[in-house]
Amino acid sequence: MAESILEIRHLRMLSALAEAGSVSRAAQRLHLTQSAVSHQLKALSGHYGVPVVKRQGQSVVLTQAGTRLVAAAKAVAQEIQAAERDLSRLASKPRGTLRIALECHTCFDWLMPIMDTFRGHWPEIELDLVSGFHSDPLALLANGRADLVIVADAARRRGIVYQPLFGFEILAVLSPGHRLHGKRILQAADFSDETLITYPVPADRIDVIRHVLKPAGVRFKRRTAELTVAILQLVASRRGIAALPSWGLKNYVDHDYVITRRIGAKGLWSDLYAATTEDMASQSYVQDFITTAKSTCFATLDGLVPLK
Repeated sequence: MAESILEIRHLRMLSALAEAGSVSRAAQRLHLTQSAVSHQLKALSGHYGVPVVKRQGQSVVLTQAGTRLVAAAKAVAQEIQAAERDLSRLASKPRGTLRIALECHTCFDWLMPIMDTFRGHWPEIELDLVSGFHSDPLALLANGRADLVIVADAARRRGIVYQPLFGFEILAVLSPGHRLHGKRILQAADFSDETLITYPVPADRIDVIRHVLKPAGVRFKRRTAELTVAILQLVASRRGIAALPSWGLKNYVDHDYVITRRIGAKGLWSDLYAATTEDMASQSYVQDFITTAKSTCFATLDGLVPLK
């Protein structure tokens, strides 16, 4: 067998391509040009004498050869991360806590499995959630009540380091029989006199209100519920409409429990960042938590986009 040309950069590229579904999105995630990704694909296909992807319109899908290489890429990535964790332990013998606060209620849906994974990686680190609503979650970092906060706004603040997680679209959620079900895109005026079902947080923390409805002067009623599943149950029962992150809706849409619609022609988008103090940002276990969160979310959640 000829000498292998496989490098870590190829494996990262194939993993990104498998998760993103297109050359352009994979290139964006890797901070490469599309031509650079295409060149790597061409080099691999030429070396092995078999295509690793095939195009379907604007998207690409893995061939059998590509699927095998992606499986190898995931195994290698896990080994590299495990080795780096072990080296960090040898170098610093970490001890301490990682207390996490959330600005976004729906983050619980993907955070809990990641916390379980992290506990296996770093059993010596005590992991905890800072519960409750916080009007200024970043203040928790300053006063030592939290070590990492998941936030949607990376506003510059002294002593705070932001690390990008991902971007996502917020979709309008309706019952299948709602009067607006025939519209593909909802505009601000479509929410007029509707009951908007949200989490019990201030209106200025809800994207659809502060970015869409309030600027347009739309009048609406509001009802709150603590849990995502409760919001969806109320929507399905025609008690109102909601606006929720796309990542948590697929299963409900697939079972015709609710339907989703884009908000505005370009959609309503939000970002998530991990905020820490400068000291915490340099800790190996914090870096590993963020890496694990990003890789797991891109592999398991729909519709995410990378942030620079």
